[in-house]
Formats: sequence, structure tokens, C-alpha cells
Amino acid sequence: MILDLVSIITPCYNGARYIGETIDSVLAQTHTNWEMIIVDDGSKDDSAQIIKEYVEKDPRIKFIQQKNAGSAAARNNGIRNASGQYIALLDADDIWLPDFLKKQIKYMKDNDGICVAGSYGLIDEHSKDILSPVQVKEIITIKDMRVRGQVGCLTGLYDCSKYGKIYLKEELRSLRDDYAYWYDIVSLEGVIYGNPEILAKYRVLSNSTTGNKIKLIKPQYKFYRNYLKEGRIEAFINLIRWGSVGIKRFFKI
Repeated sequence: MILDLVSIITPCYNGARYIGETIDSVLAQTHTNWEMIIVDDGSKDDSAQIIKEYVEKDPRIKFIQQKNAGSAAARNNGIRNASGQYIALLDADDIWLPDFLKKQIKYMKDNDGICVAGSYGLIDEHSKDILSPVQVKEIITIKDMRVRGQVGCLTGLYDCSKYGKIYLKEELRSLRDDYAYWYDIVSLEGVIYGNPEILAKYRVLSNSTTGNKIKLIKPQYKFYRNYLKEGRIEAFINLIRWGSVGIKRFFKI
């Protein structure tokens, strides 16, 4: 493990349209001590060619190719090859603002925590700002995480120097695997911290799983029942709470 190094894990599947913008947002970071591990999950478009061009220009960018196995497997492949004290997950269509790493590391150290989350804006397929930003809770407890995932995956930063690397649950088949990942990290000490400043932008795609909340209803309920071991009534109540937040966020209620 290399102290102060940030390992950025980026799974990519047919991400040619946006991967360049994502990489550019990493290259623009004011905190320059990072490595970006991009794992191509069997893409059939020009993703690999675009990524290789960046690899040739900057040795901090590393490229791994694998057969299609899902985002959880791709992220785990990247984490296994990570050398940094800090682990961040950044998808191939999301972006960071230039001070993201600098301010998230400082916020984590100021709060003496092992993990920090953050607030983030929402953008569409054309990188235009949409809807209202998502504001994170400044203190996120394990109780909060049992209701819904409080960590925007693109904003989480985990210091693995104390407890070691945490891996995603591939058996979840890339549905709610990121929720489980951050839940497991929060459970290490029962609390993490959220930076209220907006330092990242999450892309909402109409054909994505997150963009279509209806697809997530069943996996979300199963996550409460099977992963968190909640009873039927508790799981149903939390499902309603989770759904209401999504409705307010995406339909401006």
C-alpha cells in the first residue's frame, strides 16, 4: 500500500461516449497523487481504443481488460490491482470537479474518519445540469444505511489503511452491489462523514438501471430481505421510504 495515493477504480462497458470526459475530470484534479485503474468489462464499442490513447499519455492511468462479468466483478478486479491508501469508485460516465480529491481527503482527515461521502449534481446525456443536486447527510450512521444507500458511489472515498481492502459482492449481480459495498464500509465503525459541498456530477441516463427506478424495486426489496436480513414489514417500509426519495429527486415533488 502506498500512503497518500488514491486508487480510482473505473469499470467500463461500452462507455466510449463518455469515458474521455470522465478521464479528463481525473486528469484535472488538483490532488495529483493518484492512479486510475480502468477495467474494460468486455466492451464491444471503441472504449478500449479511447482508453489506450490516454494510457499512452499518462502513466498514472492503467488499463485492464476482462470478459464481460458485470460491474461488481470489474470493480473488484480494479481493487485487487490497486496500490493506494485510498479507494474511490468512479463510473465511466460520471465526472469529478477539479478539487474533488483534495477536498474529500481533507474532509476525511478533519473528521478523523475512514470514509467520506459527498453531495453531487445531476447531469443528462449531454452533460447539462438537471434537477436539484443531491445533498448528503453530514453524519451517516449504519442505521441510516439500513434505510437506503446514503453514499453516492462517485463521491465515496475509503481509507483502507486500518481495515484493509473491501470488495463488492459479485453474487448480487451488479444490482445493489455498490449499496452493499458502502454499507459494509460504514459498518466497520458505524459512522462515516458527508461533505456538503458539491464536488461531483452523476450522469442520469434514461436507459440505465438507476435512471429507471422501476427496475430496481424488486432488487431493492430483496436487498433488504436477503442482505440486511430485515423482516417483511421492515423491508416493505424501507422500500417505501427509498421509493419516496427517488420520486422527490427525479420528479421534483
